[in-house]
Amino acid sequence: MSSSEQKYNDTIVKGFLISGLVWGVASMLVGVWIAFQMVYPELNFGPYFTFGRLRPLHTNAAIFGFALSIIFATAYHTVQRLCRVRIWSDKLSNLHLFLYNLTILAAAITLPLGLNQSKEYAELEWPLDLMVVIWFVIFLINYFATIFTREEKQLYAAIWFYIASWVTIPILFIVNNLSIPVSWIKSYSVYSGVYDANIQWWYGHNAVAFVLTTPFLGLMYYYLPKHIKQPIYSHRLSIIHFWSLIFLYIWAGPHHLLYSPLPDWLQTTGMVFSIMLWMPSWGGMLNGFLTLTQAKEKIKTDATLKMLLVGLTFYGMSTFEGPLLSIRAVSGLGHNTDWIIGHVHGGTLGWVGMMSFAVIYYLVPRLWNTNLFSERLANTHFWVATLGILLYIVSMWVSGISEGSMWRAIDETGALKFPNWVQITETLKPYRLFRGIGGGLYLIGLLIMIYNVVRTILNAGSGFKEIDLRIGSKEEKVV
Repeated sequence: MSSSEQKYNDTIVKGFLISGLVWGVASMLVGVWIAFQMVYPELNFGPYFTFGRLRPLHTNAAIFGFALSIIFATAYHTVQRLCRVRIWSDKLSNLHLFLYNLTILAAAITLPLGLNQSKEYAELEWPLDLMVVIWFVIFLINYFATIFTREEKQLYAAIWFYIASWVTIPILFIVNNLSIPVSWIKSYSVYSGVYDANIQWWYGHNAVAFVLTTPFLGLMYYYLPKHIKQPIYSHRLSIIHFWSLIFLYIWAGPHHLLYSPLPDWLQTTGMVFSIMLWMPSWGGMLNGFLTLTQAKEKIKTDATLKMLLVGLTFYGMSTFEGPLLSIRAVSGLGHNTDWIIGHVHGGTLGWVGMMSFAVIYYLVPRLWNTNLFSERLANTHFWVATLGILLYIVSMWVSGISEGSMWRAIDETGALKFPNWVQITETLKPYRLFRGIGGGLYLIGLLIMIYNVVRTILNAGSGFKEIDLRIGSKEEKVV
Protein backbone atom coordinates (compact mmCIF):
# COMPACT_ATOMS: atom_id res chain seq x y z
CA MET A 1 0.00 0.00 0.00
CA SER A 2 1.39 3.43 -0.93
CA SER A 3 1.79 6.34 1.47
CA SER A 4 -0.95 8.17 -0.47
CA GLU A 5 -3.42 5.32 0.03
CA GLN A 6 -2.59 5.20 3.74
CA LYS A 7 -3.17 8.92 4.22
CA TYR A 8 -6.43 9.24 2.30
CA ASN A 9 -9.47 7.00 2.03
CA ASP A 10 -10.05 6.70 -1.71
CA THR A 11 -12.08 3.50 -1.47
CA ILE A 12 -15.16 5.55 -0.62
CA VAL A 13 -14.50 7.79 -3.63
CA LYS A 14 -14.36 4.72 -5.88
CA GLY A 15 -17.61 3.43 -4.38
CA PHE A 16 -19.54 6.58 -5.15
CA LEU A 17 -18.04 6.85 -8.65
CA ILE A 18 -19.24 3.33 -9.46
CA SER A 19 -22.66 4.16 -7.97
CA GLY A 20 -22.80 7.21 -10.22
CA LEU A 21 -22.13 5.13 -13.34
CA VAL A 22 -24.78 2.53 -12.41
CA TRP A 23 -27.49 5.06 -11.62
CA GLY A 24 -26.43 7.19 -14.59
CA VAL A 25 -27.18 4.35 -17.01
CA ALA A 26 -30.47 3.56 -15.24
CA SER A 27 -31.67 7.17 -15.23
CA MET A 28 -30.72 7.92 -18.83
CA LEU A 29 -32.14 4.64 -20.13
CA VAL A 30 -35.48 5.48 -18.50
CA GLY A 31 -35.16 9.06 -19.77
CA VAL A 32 -34.79 7.91 -23.38
CA TRP A 33 -37.70 5.50 -22.94
CA ILE A 34 -40.10 8.19 -21.69
CA ALA A 35 -38.90 10.60 -24.38
CA PHE A 36 -40.05 8.12 -27.03
CA GLN A 37 -43.28 7.52 -25.09
CA MET A 38 -44.15 11.13 -25.94
CA VAL A 39 -43.89 10.22 -29.64
CA TYR A 40 -45.14 6.63 -29.59
CA PRO A 41 -47.86 6.25 -26.90
CA GLU A 42 -47.92 2.48 -27.40
CA LEU A 43 -44.62 2.37 -25.43
CA ASN A 44 -46.66 3.03 -22.27
CA PHE A 45 -47.15 -0.33 -20.59
CA GLY A 46 -49.60 -0.03 -17.72
CA PRO A 47 -49.77 0.24 -14.92
CA TYR A 48 -46.12 0.28 -13.83
CA PHE A 49 -44.34 1.49 -16.96
CA THR A 50 -46.42 4.49 -18.01
CA PHE A 51 -44.97 7.97 -18.42
CA GLY A 52 -46.57 9.09 -15.14
CA ARG A 53 -44.83 6.31 -13.19
CA LEU A 54 -41.46 6.44 -14.98
CA ARG A 55 -40.93 10.18 -15.16
CA PRO A 56 -40.33 10.60 -11.36
CA LEU A 57 -38.10 7.51 -11.49
CA HIS A 58 -36.04 9.21 -14.22
CA THR A 59 -35.66 12.51 -12.34
CA ASN A 60 -34.86 10.87 -8.99
CA ALA A 61 -32.33 8.46 -10.50
CA ALA A 62 -30.69 11.27 -12.47
CA ILE A 63 -30.54 13.87 -9.70
CA PHE A 64 -30.26 11.81 -6.54
CA GLY A 65 -28.69 8.70 -8.07
CA PHE A 66 -26.24 9.90 -10.71
CA ALA A 67 -25.53 13.54 -9.81
CA LEU A 68 -25.50 13.07 -6.04
CA SER A 69 -23.15 10.08 -6.36
CA ILE A 70 -20.67 12.29 -8.23
CA ILE A 71 -21.14 15.02 -5.63
CA PHE A 72 -20.38 12.68 -2.74
CA ALA A 73 -17.41 11.14 -4.59
CA THR A 74 -15.85 14.55 -5.21
CA ALA A 75 -16.75 15.78 -1.72
CA TYR A 76 -14.88 12.88 -0.10
CA HIS A 77 -11.97 13.28 -2.52
CA THR A 78 -11.53 17.05 -2.26
CA VAL A 79 -12.05 17.50 1.46
CA GLN A 80 -9.21 15.11 2.26
CA ARG A 81 -6.79 16.82 -0.13
CA LEU A 82 -7.73 20.38 0.73
CA CYS A 83 -7.66 19.71 4.47
CA ARG A 84 -4.59 17.44 4.21
CA VAL A 85 -6.15 14.86 6.50
CA ARG A 86 -7.84 11.48 6.10
CA ILE A 87 -11.63 11.39 6.26
CA TRP A 88 -12.63 11.37 9.93
CA SER A 89 -14.32 7.94 9.97
CA ASP A 90 -13.99 5.17 7.40
CA LYS A 91 -16.87 3.25 9.04
CA LEU A 92 -19.26 6.20 8.72
CA SER A 93 -18.23 6.60 5.08
CA ASN A 94 -19.03 2.97 4.30
CA LEU A 95 -22.35 3.18 6.15
CA HIS A 96 -23.21 6.30 4.18
CA LEU A 97 -22.49 4.55 0.87
CA PHE A 98 -24.56 1.48 1.81
CA LEU A 99 -27.62 3.36 3.10
CA TYR A 100 -27.50 5.82 0.22
CA ASN A 101 -27.61 3.10 -2.43
CA LEU A 102 -30.27 1.21 -0.47
CA THR A 103 -32.44 4.35 -0.59
CA ILE A 104 -32.01 4.86 -4.33
CA LEU A 105 -32.77 1.17 -4.93
CA ALA A 106 -35.93 1.45 -2.83
CA ALA A 107 -36.91 4.56 -4.80
CA ALA A 108 -36.44 2.64 -8.06
CA ILE A 109 -38.90 0.03 -6.78
CA THR A 110 -41.52 2.21 -5.10
CA LEU A 111 -41.92 4.96 -7.70
CA PRO A 112 -43.09 2.66 -10.55
CA LEU A 113 -45.50 1.14 -8.00
CA GLY A 114 -47.11 4.56 -7.65
CA LEU A 115 -45.96 5.25 -4.08
CA ASN A 116 -45.48 8.95 -4.53
CA GLN A 117 -45.95 12.18 -2.53
CA SER A 118 -46.65 14.11 -5.76
CA LYS A 119 -44.01 16.73 -5.00
CA GLU A 120 -41.47 17.65 -7.68
CA TYR A 121 -38.00 16.28 -6.77
CA ALA A 122 -39.52 15.10 -3.45
CA GLU A 123 -41.65 12.17 -4.52
CA LEU A 124 -40.37 9.59 -2.03
CA GLU A 125 -42.74 8.50 0.72
CA TRP A 126 -42.00 9.18 4.38
CA PRO A 127 -40.06 5.99 5.34
CA LEU A 128 -37.53 6.74 2.58
CA ASP A 129 -37.42 10.40 3.64
CA LEU A 130 -36.38 9.24 7.11
CA MET A 131 -33.69 7.03 5.59
CA VAL A 132 -32.37 10.03 3.64
CA VAL A 133 -32.16 12.02 6.89
CA ILE A 134 -30.21 9.21 8.59
CA TRP A 135 -27.50 8.86 5.95
CA PHE A 136 -27.24 12.58 5.36
CA VAL A 137 -26.65 13.20 9.08
CA ILE A 138 -23.99 10.46 9.03
CA PHE A 139 -22.32 12.20 6.11
CA LEU A 140 -22.52 15.66 7.73
CA ILE A 141 -20.89 14.43 10.93
CA ASN A 142 -18.07 12.80 8.96
CA TYR A 143 -17.51 15.74 6.61
CA PHE A 144 -17.48 18.50 9.22
CA ALA A 145 -15.41 16.43 11.65
CA THR A 146 -12.82 16.13 8.87
CA ILE A 147 -12.81 19.91 8.45
CA PHE A 148 -12.52 20.50 12.21
CA THR A 149 -9.50 18.15 12.44
CA ARG A 150 -7.79 19.53 9.32
CA GLU A 151 -4.08 20.25 9.07
CA GLU A 152 -4.53 23.01 6.46
CA LYS A 153 -5.78 26.18 8.17
CA GLN A 154 -7.19 27.94 5.12
CA LEU A 155 -10.39 26.72 3.48
CA TYR A 156 -10.21 26.91 -0.31
CA ALA A 157 -13.25 28.24 -2.22
CA ALA A 158 -14.30 24.73 -3.34
CA ILE A 159 -14.93 23.74 0.29
CA TRP A 160 -17.15 26.78 0.81
CA PHE A 161 -19.39 25.78 -2.10
CA TYR A 162 -19.74 22.26 -0.70
CA ILE A 163 -20.49 23.62 2.78
CA ALA A 164 -23.26 25.83 1.36
CA SER A 165 -24.87 22.69 -0.03
CA TRP A 166 -24.59 20.70 3.20
CA VAL A 167 -26.06 23.54 5.28
CA THR A 168 -28.97 24.38 2.97
CA ILE A 169 -30.10 20.93 1.74
CA PRO A 170 -31.29 19.73 5.20
CA ILE A 171 -33.34 22.93 5.69
CA LEU A 172 -34.98 22.57 2.29
CA PHE A 173 -35.58 18.85 2.63
CA ILE A 174 -37.08 18.90 6.13
CA VAL A 175 -39.36 21.91 5.61
CA ASN A 176 -40.74 20.68 2.27
CA ASN A 177 -41.23 17.08 3.38
CA LEU A 178 -43.08 17.69 6.63
CA SER A 179 -46.02 15.32 6.37
CA ILE A 180 -48.50 13.29 8.37
CA PRO A 181 -48.21 9.50 7.79
CA VAL A 182 -51.49 7.63 7.46
CA SER A 183 -49.88 4.26 6.71
CA TRP A 184 -46.47 2.76 5.97
CA ILE A 185 -46.82 3.68 2.30
CA LYS A 186 -48.79 6.93 2.39
CA SER A 187 -48.55 10.39 3.96
CA TYR A 188 -50.05 13.81 3.38
CA SER A 189 -48.24 17.14 3.42
CA VAL A 190 -48.87 19.46 6.37
CA TYR A 191 -49.28 22.30 3.86
CA SER A 192 -52.17 22.95 1.51
CA GLY A 193 -53.22 25.23 -1.32
CA VAL A 194 -51.02 28.07 -2.51
CA TYR A 195 -48.94 27.79 0.67
CA ASP A 196 -48.03 24.24 -0.31
CA ALA A 197 -47.16 25.40 -3.83
CA ASN A 198 -44.92 28.17 -2.49
CA ILE A 199 -43.05 25.80 -0.15
CA GLN A 200 -42.71 23.23 -2.94
CA TRP A 201 -41.10 25.65 -5.40
CA TRP A 202 -38.97 27.27 -2.76
CA TYR A 203 -37.66 23.72 -2.30
CA GLY A 204 -37.71 22.75 -5.99
CA HIS A 205 -35.75 25.72 -7.27
CA ASN A 206 -33.23 25.48 -4.44
CA ALA A 207 -32.78 21.76 -5.03
CA VAL A 208 -31.48 22.91 -8.42
CA ALA A 209 -29.39 25.54 -6.62
CA PHE A 210 -27.83 23.48 -3.85
CA VAL A 211 -27.74 20.01 -5.42
CA LEU A 212 -27.12 20.76 -9.10
CA THR A 213 -25.23 24.05 -8.87
CA THR A 214 -23.16 24.85 -5.76
CA PRO A 215 -21.46 21.43 -5.35
CA PHE A 216 -20.65 21.35 -9.06
CA LEU A 217 -19.16 24.82 -8.75
CA GLY A 218 -17.12 23.44 -5.87
CA LEU A 219 -15.76 20.61 -7.99
CA MET A 220 -15.15 23.07 -10.85
CA TYR A 221 -13.01 25.27 -8.58
CA TYR A 222 -10.93 22.24 -7.58
CA TYR A 223 -10.64 19.97 -10.61
CA LEU A 224 -10.29 22.64 -13.31
CA PRO A 225 -7.08 24.17 -11.90
CA LYS A 226 -5.82 20.73 -10.90
CA HIS A 227 -6.30 19.33 -14.40
CA ILE A 228 -4.53 22.18 -16.19
CA LYS A 229 -1.97 22.61 -13.36
CA GLN A 230 -2.65 26.34 -13.16
CA PRO A 231 -4.21 28.41 -10.36
CA ILE A 232 -7.79 29.64 -10.58
CA TYR A 233 -7.93 32.94 -12.47
CA SER A 234 -9.21 35.00 -9.54
CA HIS A 235 -9.57 33.83 -5.96
CA ARG A 236 -11.24 37.14 -5.08
CA LEU A 237 -13.85 36.62 -7.79
CA SER A 238 -14.53 33.11 -6.45
CA ILE A 239 -15.35 34.57 -3.03
CA ILE A 240 -17.61 37.28 -4.50
CA HIS A 241 -19.23 34.60 -6.67
CA PHE A 242 -19.88 32.42 -3.61
CA TRP A 243 -21.47 34.95 -1.27
CA SER A 244 -23.60 36.68 -3.90
CA LEU A 245 -24.83 33.38 -5.38
CA ILE A 246 -25.96 31.76 -2.13
CA PHE A 247 -27.67 34.97 -0.96
CA LEU A 248 -29.64 35.52 -4.16
CA TYR A 249 -30.50 31.93 -5.10
CA ILE A 250 -32.56 31.12 -2.01
CA TRP A 251 -35.19 33.78 -2.83
CA ALA A 252 -35.82 32.96 -6.51
CA GLY A 253 -38.31 30.08 -6.13
CA PRO A 254 -41.58 32.08 -6.55
CA HIS A 255 -40.78 32.71 -10.23
CA HIS A 256 -42.15 29.18 -10.82
CA LEU A 257 -45.58 30.44 -9.72
CA LEU A 258 -46.11 33.48 -11.95
CA TYR A 259 -49.76 34.05 -12.92
CA SER A 260 -50.81 31.91 -9.94
CA PRO A 261 -52.82 32.85 -6.79
CA LEU A 262 -49.49 33.57 -5.05
CA PRO A 263 -49.43 37.26 -3.97
CA ASP A 264 -48.12 39.56 -6.72
CA TRP A 265 -45.42 41.03 -4.48
CA LEU A 266 -44.01 37.54 -3.84
CA GLN A 267 -44.08 36.68 -7.55
CA THR A 268 -42.23 39.92 -8.30
CA THR A 269 -39.68 39.21 -5.56
CA GLY A 270 -38.89 35.82 -7.13
CA MET A 271 -38.57 37.41 -10.57
CA VAL A 272 -36.27 40.22 -9.36
CA PHE A 273 -33.95 37.89 -7.47
CA SER A 274 -33.86 35.54 -10.47
CA ILE A 275 -32.77 38.36 -12.77
CA MET A 276 -30.09 39.43 -10.27
CA LEU A 277 -28.73 35.87 -10.36
CA TRP A 278 -27.31 36.65 -13.81
CA MET A 279 -24.43 38.53 -12.22
CA PRO A 280 -22.94 36.01 -9.76
CA SER A 281 -23.62 33.09 -12.11
CA TRP A 282 -21.78 34.69 -14.98
CA GLY A 283 -19.04 35.83 -12.60
CA GLY A 284 -18.35 32.18 -11.79
CA MET A 285 -18.59 31.17 -15.43
CA LEU A 286 -16.09 33.87 -16.45
CA ASN A 287 -13.74 32.81 -13.66
CA GLY A 288 -13.79 29.31 -15.12
CA PHE A 289 -13.35 30.48 -18.72
CA LEU A 290 -10.46 32.79 -17.83
CA THR A 291 -8.82 29.92 -15.96
CA LEU A 292 -9.22 27.75 -19.06
CA THR A 293 -7.46 30.32 -21.25
CA GLN A 294 -4.24 29.38 -19.43
CA ALA A 295 -4.41 25.97 -21.16
CA LYS A 296 -6.22 26.74 -24.40
CA GLU A 297 -3.63 24.87 -26.48
CA LYS A 298 -4.66 21.61 -24.76
CA ILE A 299 -8.35 21.88 -25.63
CA LYS A 300 -7.87 20.40 -29.12
CA THR A 301 -6.72 17.03 -27.81
CA ASP A 302 -7.79 16.80 -24.16
CA ALA A 303 -11.31 15.34 -23.86
CA THR A 304 -11.55 16.14 -20.14
CA LEU A 305 -10.76 19.79 -20.83
CA LYS A 306 -13.32 19.90 -23.64
CA MET A 307 -15.98 18.60 -21.27
CA LEU A 308 -15.07 21.21 -18.68
CA LEU A 309 -15.31 23.89 -21.37
CA VAL A 310 -18.72 22.72 -22.63
CA GLY A 311 -19.95 22.30 -19.05
CA LEU A 312 -19.05 25.92 -18.26
CA THR A 313 -20.66 27.03 -21.52
CA PHE A 314 -23.95 25.38 -20.64
CA TYR A 315 -23.73 26.76 -17.10
CA GLY A 316 -23.60 30.22 -18.66
CA MET A 317 -26.42 29.44 -21.10
CA SER A 318 -28.69 27.95 -18.43
CA THR A 319 -28.10 30.79 -15.98
CA PHE A 320 -28.99 33.26 -18.71
CA GLU A 321 -32.06 31.37 -19.86
CA GLY A 322 -33.41 30.77 -16.34
CA PRO A 323 -33.65 34.46 -15.39
CA LEU A 324 -35.04 35.17 -18.88
CA LEU A 325 -37.82 32.63 -18.30
CA SER A 326 -38.58 34.20 -14.90
CA ILE A 327 -39.77 37.42 -16.58
CA ARG A 328 -43.57 37.46 -16.64
CA ALA A 329 -43.97 38.10 -20.37
CA VAL A 330 -41.52 35.33 -21.31
CA SER A 331 -42.94 32.93 -18.74
CA GLY A 332 -46.42 33.51 -20.18
CA LEU A 333 -45.17 32.04 -23.47
CA GLY A 334 -42.83 29.33 -22.24
CA HIS A 335 -44.18 27.99 -18.95
CA ASN A 336 -45.54 24.42 -19.05
CA THR A 337 -44.21 23.98 -22.60
CA ASP A 338 -41.35 21.89 -24.00
CA TRP A 339 -39.13 24.98 -23.74
CA ILE A 340 -38.89 24.37 -19.99
CA ILE A 341 -37.88 20.76 -20.65
CA GLY A 342 -35.14 22.01 -22.96
CA HIS A 343 -33.97 24.54 -20.37
CA VAL A 344 -33.79 21.94 -17.61
CA HIS A 345 -31.87 19.48 -19.75
CA GLY A 346 -29.50 22.16 -21.03
CA GLY A 347 -28.46 22.52 -17.40
CA THR A 348 -28.53 18.84 -16.46
CA LEU A 349 -27.01 17.29 -19.59
CA GLY A 350 -24.73 20.21 -20.42
CA TRP A 351 -23.60 21.54 -17.04
CA VAL A 352 -24.10 18.68 -14.56
CA GLY A 353 -23.50 15.85 -17.03
CA MET A 354 -20.40 17.22 -18.73
CA MET A 355 -18.81 18.30 -15.44
CA SER A 356 -19.52 14.83 -14.02
CA PHE A 357 -17.97 13.12 -17.05
CA ALA A 358 -14.89 15.36 -16.81
CA VAL A 359 -14.46 14.47 -13.13
CA ILE A 360 -14.81 10.74 -13.86
CA TYR A 361 -12.15 10.93 -16.58
CA TYR A 362 -9.92 12.87 -14.19
CA LEU A 363 -10.37 10.62 -11.16
CA VAL A 364 -10.49 7.08 -12.51
CA PRO A 365 -6.86 6.92 -13.77
CA ARG A 366 -5.61 8.50 -10.54
CA LEU A 367 -7.66 6.36 -8.19
CA TRP A 368 -6.68 3.13 -9.95
CA ASN A 369 -3.10 4.30 -10.60
CA THR A 370 -3.07 3.78 -14.34
CA ASN A 371 -3.54 5.60 -17.63
CA LEU A 372 -6.91 6.13 -19.29
CA PHE A 373 -7.53 3.21 -21.64
CA SER A 374 -8.37 5.38 -24.67
CA GLU A 375 -8.24 9.14 -25.10
CA ARG A 376 -9.76 8.62 -28.56
CA LEU A 377 -12.85 6.99 -27.02
CA ALA A 378 -13.08 9.86 -24.54
CA ASN A 379 -13.07 12.32 -27.44
CA THR A 380 -15.70 10.22 -29.24
CA HIS A 381 -17.82 10.34 -26.08
CA PHE A 382 -17.44 14.12 -25.98
CA TRP A 383 -18.62 14.67 -29.55
CA VAL A 384 -21.50 12.17 -29.37
CA ALA A 385 -22.72 13.68 -26.07
CA THR A 386 -22.39 17.25 -27.34
CA LEU A 387 -24.36 16.43 -30.49
CA GLY A 388 -27.00 14.74 -28.33
CA ILE A 389 -27.34 17.82 -26.09
CA LEU A 390 -27.68 20.16 -29.06
CA LEU A 391 -30.31 17.99 -30.74
CA TYR A 392 -32.19 17.81 -27.47
CA ILE A 393 -32.30 21.47 -26.48
CA VAL A 394 -32.72 22.96 -29.98
CA SER A 395 -35.67 20.64 -30.70
CA MET A 396 -37.22 21.58 -27.36
CA TRP A 397 -36.71 25.31 -27.98
CA VAL A 398 -38.54 25.06 -31.30
CA SER A 399 -41.18 22.74 -29.88
CA GLY A 400 -41.76 24.85 -26.79
CA ILE A 401 -42.10 28.19 -28.54
CA SER A 402 -44.38 26.58 -31.15
CA GLU A 403 -46.45 25.00 -28.40
CA GLY A 404 -46.82 28.23 -26.41
CA SER A 405 -47.67 30.21 -29.53
CA MET A 406 -50.35 27.70 -30.60
CA TRP A 407 -51.91 27.67 -27.12
CA ARG A 408 -52.42 31.43 -27.14
CA ALA A 409 -53.22 31.90 -30.87
CA ILE A 410 -56.70 33.33 -31.54
CA ASP A 411 -58.65 33.84 -34.76
CA GLU A 412 -60.42 36.97 -36.02
CA THR A 413 -63.43 36.23 -33.80
CA GLY A 414 -61.33 36.04 -30.64
CA ALA A 415 -61.74 32.27 -30.28
CA LEU A 416 -58.84 29.87 -29.84
CA LYS A 417 -57.29 29.03 -33.19
CA PHE A 418 -56.20 25.56 -32.03
CA PRO A 419 -58.84 24.37 -29.54
CA ASN A 420 -58.05 20.73 -30.30
CA TRP A 421 -55.16 19.70 -28.02
CA VAL A 422 -54.41 16.63 -30.15
CA GLN A 423 -53.73 18.88 -33.16
CA ILE A 424 -51.02 20.71 -31.21
CA THR A 425 -49.55 17.41 -30.02
CA GLU A 426 -49.33 16.10 -33.59
CA THR A 427 -47.49 19.29 -34.62
CA LEU A 428 -44.91 18.74 -31.88
CA LYS A 429 -44.19 15.05 -32.64
CA PRO A 430 -41.22 15.62 -35.04
CA TYR A 431 -39.46 17.84 -32.49
CA ARG A 432 -40.08 15.34 -29.71
CA LEU A 433 -38.70 12.60 -31.93
CA PHE A 434 -35.46 14.56 -32.31
CA ARG A 435 -35.47 15.02 -28.54
CA GLY A 436 -35.55 11.25 -28.11
CA ILE A 437 -32.75 10.80 -30.65
CA GLY A 438 -30.65 13.44 -28.84
CA GLY A 439 -31.19 11.67 -25.54
CA GLY A 440 -30.27 8.37 -27.17
CA LEU A 441 -26.98 9.83 -28.41
CA TYR A 442 -26.23 11.12 -24.92
CA LEU A 443 -26.87 7.63 -23.51
CA ILE A 444 -24.57 6.09 -26.16
CA GLY A 445 -21.86 8.53 -25.06
CA LEU A 446 -22.28 7.38 -21.47
CA LEU A 447 -21.97 3.73 -22.51
CA ILE A 448 -18.76 4.56 -24.41
CA MET A 449 -17.40 6.15 -21.24
CA ILE A 450 -18.34 3.14 -19.13
CA TYR A 451 -16.51 0.82 -21.53
CA ASN A 452 -13.48 3.13 -21.39
CA VAL A 453 -13.59 3.27 -17.58
CA VAL A 454 -14.00 -0.51 -17.18
CA ARG A 455 -11.04 -1.16 -19.49
CA THR A 456 -9.01 1.42 -17.58
CA ILE A 457 -9.75 -0.29 -14.25
CA LEU A 458 -8.99 -3.74 -15.68
CA ASN A 459 -5.65 -2.45 -16.96
CA ALA A 460 -4.69 -1.10 -13.53
CA GLY A 461 -1.79 -2.65 -11.69
CA SER A 462 0.85 -2.38 -14.39
CA GLY A 463 2.42 0.64 -12.75
CA PHE A 464 1.45 3.34 -10.35
CA LYS A 465 2.09 7.03 -9.94
CA GLU A 466 1.46 8.90 -6.74
CA ILE A 467 0.38 12.39 -7.74
CA ASP A 468 0.67 15.38 -5.43
CA LEU A 469 -2.85 16.83 -5.52
CA ARG A 470 -2.14 20.16 -3.89
CA ILE A 471 -3.74 23.15 -5.59
CA GLY A 472 -1.33 24.56 -8.12
CA SER A 473 1.21 21.79 -7.61
CA LYS A 474 3.00 20.29 -10.61
CA GLU A 475 4.90 17.63 -8.66
CA GLU A 476 4.70 13.93 -9.43
CA LYS A 477 6.74 11.12 -8.00
CA VAL A 478 6.88 7.48 -9.00
CA VAL A 479 6.38 4.97 -6.20
